[in-house]
Formats: sequence, C-alpha cells, structure tokens
Amino acid sequence: MIEMPATADTDDTLLRFLLETSGVRGVLVRLTDTWAAVRASTDYPAAVAACLGETLAATALMTGHAKVDGRLSVQLRGTGALRSLFAECTRDGTLRGLAHWSEPLPEPLTPRAFGDGSLLAITIESIALGGRDGTRYQGLVGLDADTLADAFEGYFVQSEQLPTRMLLATDGRAASGLMLQKLPGDTGDDDGWKRASALFETLGRDELLATPPDELLFRLFHEDGVSVLGARALRFGCSCSRERVAGMLQSLGREEALAAVSVHEPPEAEIRCEFCGQSYRLPREEVLALFEPMPTAAAPGTLQ
Repeated sequence: MIEMPATADTDDTLLRFLLETSGVRGVLVRLTDTWAAVRASTDYPAAVAACLGETLAATALMTGHAKVDGRLSVQLRGTGALRSLFAECTRDGTLRGLAHWSEPLPEPLTPRAFGDGSLLAITIESIALGGRDGTRYQGLVGLDADTLADAFEGYFVQSEQLPTRMLLATDGRAASGLMLQKLPGDTGDDDGWKRASALFETLGRDELLATPPDELLFRLFHEDGVSVLGARALRFGCSCSRERVAGMLQSLGREEALAAVSVHEPPEAEIRCEFCGQSYRLPREEVLALFEPMPTAAAPGTLQ
C-alpha cells in the first residue's frame, strides 16, 4: 500500500498525488457529509442531484493544484431545462453548491440539457490583503459535451492547454472524483501520459465511489511509483450572513426592497439562503434604515 499522511481520512478529503515515472499529477476527492449537507438544503430530483454532486466533486478537484487564496467557483448555465449548476470551494476547504432547473427534465440528463449557447465558467478569486484589491480570474468556454467530466476536460484543453482526464461519480451517500493532468514540460518518460490514461480507463464509477482512496491509488498506479503529496480535509460551509442579506436588499433599491417587506405580516423582509437553507428576517424599520443617508462627519474643531 502507499504511504498516507497521518491526517488523511477516507471521507470528506482531497488527496494530491504524483506519478513521477509518468510525469503526471493527480487529485482524488471523496465527499460524504459535505455532499449530504449540500443535498439537505433543497429537494432535488435524483438526476439534478447527480449533476450537482459531480460538479461539487469537480470543483474540489480543481483546487488540488491551483493556487487558490480565496475561492474557486464553477458555474454551468444555459436556457434549457437545466438552468444552472454552481459550486464553490474556498482555500479553507469549505464547499457549497446549488442547482436550478425546470420541468420536464429530459432523460438521460446530460449537459445538453443546458440548451444552445450554454457556457462553462471557472472563476478564481483572491482575498484582498493589506488594503489592496483582490484579484479575479475567469475562464469561459462554450459547453459542448455529453458528460460533465468531458466538459471539464474540454475546459482544460481549451483554456489551459493542459491534457486532463477526469472521472466523476455520485450516489445518495457520496460524491467522488479523480483527475489526472500531464505535468507541464517534458517530465516523465515518452509513454507516461498514454500509460496513465490507459490505467485511468480501467476505473469505473462504482469502483471510484466504493474504494478507499489509498487502495484505489495503489490498485491503479503502484507500478508507476505513486506517492501522495498531501491531504486536505473538506467540509460544507456557507458564507451567508445578515450583513450580506442587508447588502443584497440595498442593491435592489428602496422600492423593490420595501415590496419584499409588504408581502409579510408582520412587515418584514424574509430571505432564505439557497445554499444552506438559513432564513433571515429583517423588520420594516431595519430595511428602511438601509436607505437612510449616512450622517456627515463633522469638520475638525467644530462642535456637535
């Protein structure tokens, strides 16, 4: 068996590994409690939940070798029955995600359900430090694939010029993913990428879901000297807050914000976070205060 970090767990974990002989790097992700928390916020149809689980696993995979000082998000959107899939992973290993859809859903449900002109966007945002603005990078490609794994592989080829293989799988208990990427440059032997890809092809979705990470990596890549570079714990986390809700209401404008208040008795704005299900209630007086002018600071040396 391969040597695992002492902190590595079999669930809700991300493993980075290296096939030095082949010149290939990889990431393996398995989500259990995290996946259960994402599903608990909304009663998703089974096919939509499967797409969301795969997107969640893929998002975590992409943070394995990318420098993420803030958060990485993946969004697929279109105008078809499957309207959008969104997932986000932060530098702290917190994940959240949601999906929007409309009935009836086609069978089988594939990325084709996003409709014509659909897009895949991957965004990396850094946190502002020392008074400097944070940075934001976004890669955007057309969505033209029969599976989500194919769509993400196509993104890396088009946007990053990086040969990539990805397998995604989900069921009611877990969401898992495996990603291989050829190391930049001419590292590894001449047949390294071809050999790693052939071994990758022997892995099925059921085996990806059922096999413990250390056993899986050993079974696939032990002849190529697989070594684990590091492990990271993953968990569900949402960044919603009362302050963010207030900011959202301000962005709507006074008239629309008050319209949201008027439909409730007693008068209050009730906002539910789609990611975690948390509800926020802001009384009418608090909503009105959001649009009051800020007091002007007194000039130095004057009395108030």
